[in-house]
Amino acid sequence: MDDARLPTGKYIVPALAQGLAALSLFSRDRVRLTAPDIAQELGLPRTSVFRMLHTLEAMGFVRREEDERHFRLGSALLGSGFAYLASLDFIEVAQSVLQNLRDKLDMSVHMAIRDGRDIVYVSRYAAQTTVRSSVTIGTRFPAHATIMGRMLLLDLSDFGLRELFPFEPFEKYSDQTPLTLAALTALLSGDRERGYAATQSFFERGVSSVAAPVRNSSGAIAAAINVTSVDAYVDPALMEGRVKDAVLDAATEITRWISGDAGAPGRAG
Repeated sequence: MDDARLPTGKYIVPALAQGLAALSLFSRDRVRLTAPDIAQELGLPRTSVFRMLHTLEAMGFVRREEDERHFRLGSALLGSGFAYLASLDFIEVAQSVLQNLRDKLDMSVHMAIRDGRDIVYVSRYAAQTTVRSSVTIGTRFPAHATIMGRMLLLDLSDFGLRELFPFEPFEKYSDQTPLTLAALTALLSGDRERGYAATQSFFERGVSSVAAPVRNSSGAIAAAINVTSVDAYVDPALMEGRVKDAVLDAATEITRWISGDAGAPGRAG
């Protein structure tokens, strides 16, 4: 990207356009950038980029690394439209917990965030010995029809749900898909009481899953995790027992880390 690709026009605010363009340079493959990197990419003077980064750092949109040269996306993005990129921090924090959960249960493990009416997979750890989930990072599924989607909708009020799902019937993916707001609301009510959900073939035939929400420091749902077993019958007693307990423990541990109540691996605390 260079300055020729930055938007121009009578009503364009150049500094805002440049700041947003700088943030868009960060990605899963480029989680760390220096000011010279950004200046070169955008075709901007280094002094302008240094001032821009200082402003973004003061507002929490980027954070400076210990070497004082590299920058990463900051925590302020967690509550904005940059949620997918900002989620990189807690994806990193959750890695060891999700891997341990995979190894403990020998089931595929995933984490997802919500983007409107969809969920987006941001972490995946495939089972080592059983049939693996084919989901990849970046996969999008409808929130109303998936178990992790239900976890990511738990915080919404009835009004919020009506705003998000204004049209009925909802698209059907299985015999268990809720097709109306009333049906979805009933499922969410039960999920809230339990604090998790366990399903067999809810979204795809032959897929068993248990999911739970992960919350941030303000108590809001930031992500959801699940375990899945593909093309294999899982005893409901096992799902509602050992599997459910392990998923809830993992969700609680990730929540503690991202809310600052415990030290993550390799960190003091």
